[in-house]
Amino acid sequence: MIVNQQSLQTMFVAFRAAFNEGFRGVSPQWSQVATLVPSTTRIEEYGWIGQFPKLREWIGDRQVKALSQFGYTIRNKDYESTIAVDRNDINDDRYGIYNPLFQEMGFAAATHPDELVFALLAAGFATACYDGQYFFDSDHPVGSGTVSNTGGGSGAPWFLLDTRRALKPLIYQQRAPYNLVSMQSDQDEAVFMRREFRYGVDGRGNVGFGFWQMAYGSKQTLSMDNYVAARAAMMSYQSDEGRPLGIAPNLLVVGSANEKAAKDCTLAERQASGADNVMRGTAQVLVVPYL
Repeated sequence: MIVNQQSLQTMFVAFRAAFNEGFRGVSPQWSQVATLVPSTTRIEEYGWIGQFPKLREWIGDRQVKALSQFGYTIRNKDYESTIAVDRNDINDDRYGIYNPLFQEMGFAAATHPDELVFALLAAGFATACYDGQYFFDSDHPVGSGTVSNTGGGSGAPWFLLDTRRALKPLIYQQRAPYNLVSMQSDQDEAVFMRREFRYGVDGRGNVGFGFWQMAYGSKQTLSMDNYVAARAAMMSYQSDEGRPLGIAPNLLVVGSANEKAAKDCTLAERQASGADNVMRGTAQVLVVPYL
């Protein structure tokens, strides 16, 4: 192939098509546990995140409730992946060998939010959320006391979530979507010095925690008793004023080590003892390869 701007643009169109094929071939899982929040600046503040809006009977004047300012922020980060195509491969009409690589780059871009979101979920036992406590902790301050949303333990983690509210347990903050870009001019230094045309994908964003009340994390054995205890704990959560929050967990998130146990708890018709499984259908199971 004669290497000129027209042929390079034609090749880039082919690379972009391969990238898009890899990107569209993915069904990301992050959206099941995280809310997409568009970002317009370097840092987004979520000082309001500590409040669950509740209604009361209107007697007399409205009671205006000031939102607590927790100072919780999510700073956007830059992410990239770049590859080089040898000019000789283009001259020799061998650029087609790069198509699978661009497909894989598209796959990596589409699944990168999964990696970020579920890595944060797994780190919730030792990472602070808006109230200054670990996201999964035994002493979140509520009213005049404390509340736990963790079962403790030291085994493979599992998570019970309520994902039906407007704000899910996690936040995926997107500043700029993933985009394929190129350096394919003969005037580029990489072409002059190393015969390399460069292609890369980049994006900008980050992840953070939403309401801890909508998540329960445990490293105990995923047994029926521990699953039932986790559900009961979540459904008993109240606001600072003592009003029920109406939490109703609907998603059980596990890694491969807990897949069978999760399905035994929520899908099996009968328990190991032979008794009916009265918890069947109480939650969907999401098996995540990143846990």
